Amino acid sequence: MLTSTRSGSLQGHVLVPGDKSISHRALILGALATGTTTITGLLEGEDVLATGTALAALGAGVEKKGPTWVVHGRGVSGLAAKPDTLDFGNSGTGARLMMGVIAGQDVCTVFTGDESLSRRPMGRVLAPLKLMGLGVEGDGDTLPLTLRGSTDLVPIVYELPVPSAQVKSAVLLAGLHAPGKTSVIESAPTRDHTERMLRHFGAELTVSRERNGTAITVSGDAELVGNNVAVPGDPSSAAFLVAAALITEGSQLTIKGVLVNPTRTGFYVTLKEMGADIRYENEREEGGEPVADIVVTSSPLKGVSVPSERAPSMIDEYPVLAVVAAFANGVTRMEGVGELRVKESDRLASTLAGLKACGVDAAAGEDTLKVHGGKGVPGGGHIETHMDHRIAMAFLVLGLASENPVTIDNAAIIATSFPDFVEVMRAAGAQIQQLES
Repeated sequence: MLTSTRSGSLQGHVLVPGDKSISHRALILGALATGTTTITGLLEGEDVLATGTALAALGAGVEKKGPTWVVHGRGVSGLAAKPDTLDFGNSGTGARLMMGVIAGQDVCTVFTGDESLSRRPMGRVLAPLKLMGLGVEGDGDTLPLTLRGSTDLVPIVYELPVPSAQVKSAVLLAGLHAPGKTSVIESAPTRDHTERMLRHFGAELTVSRERNGTAITVSGDAELVGNNVAVPGDPSSAAFLVAAALITEGSQLTIKGVLVNPTRTGFYVTLKEMGADIRYENEREEGGEPVADIVVTSSPLKGVSVPSERAPSMIDEYPVLAVVAAFANGVTRMEGVGELRVKESDRLASTLAGLKACGVDAAAGEDTLKVHGGKGVPGGGHIETHMDHRIAMAFLVLGLASENPVTIDNAAIIATSFPDFVEVMRAAGAQIQQLES
């Protein structure tokens, strides 16, 4: 267990781990390319390492050389090994993206994961992949599932029923194997890291505006070529540091080298609307992605309404936004957050329970979360994380500015995305201690 207590100001220049979404995709596309791919800044969290282990089991060469990861690719259809089982641990991203990879390989294997991952639905991503030719055996749409790839995939035009970068990415990855062109149509923008990285590795990809949304089209029978990838800092990990600095009086932090892709910055847009003093410095482009240093200074905040169309650009940040909202004057209303119910935990329920355990006035609907802030935050809660790393980190942040300490029941799960979270926070001045269970 870990407990966080009211802290003084947070100061300094800090680094956050490499972006999780880009790390998964760099490993995957490196394995599907010919030649060698070198990756710097890879997030060495459990989720990403599970993807690397799965790719190695399928025959790709994946090795760490000092601070650099090297992937020896096998080509788009060259993953020849046929493991009985691929275990993705807690990684929904890894499992769903790898379903798109497996779809076009001559492989039959069981996808499995830990207790949390085995509760999460896979139906959204399996539906289009089945249309393309993926064979699926199992009970319902949760892991474990037996997946049988096909070397005769068919291209499709698939309109996403719900905005999802993971579903979009899985279909595009499968489309690399299909003859002709495979298109995904999205009504609202989602993370575009797969599109950017496919181009980086030499895929033929186009984006066009259609009557019913944006069409992303990839050409099949593709030949990808190994490349160098520099993974920028994860904006979802940086969010916890930014939130902590905002709510602890007298703080100023600079988070170096963070991804500021517009499809990922809804959290920062919302904070600025709340009155946060946040600015980007040293803006540049690295590996096809926009990057900047984020400078944040503690600020008085006010409640705002967060529109549902912003949800895809900040879906992982709602728990920590709810924590910030507890310290803002007035009501913060978040709409379009139903997707939180099918994350590592039911994040909407977990966030609401954690807020109430800390004396915060909050309420949730099927697709909304409302937080009444600005009345002082008692804290003192013992938070059940439900094996969810973002719930764990969000409520440790809350404890840094609440009247009483906040304790989480599972610190180990933080390693999923931010292995050095506690050390980085302590170095900046946060009071976080380990408790005997």
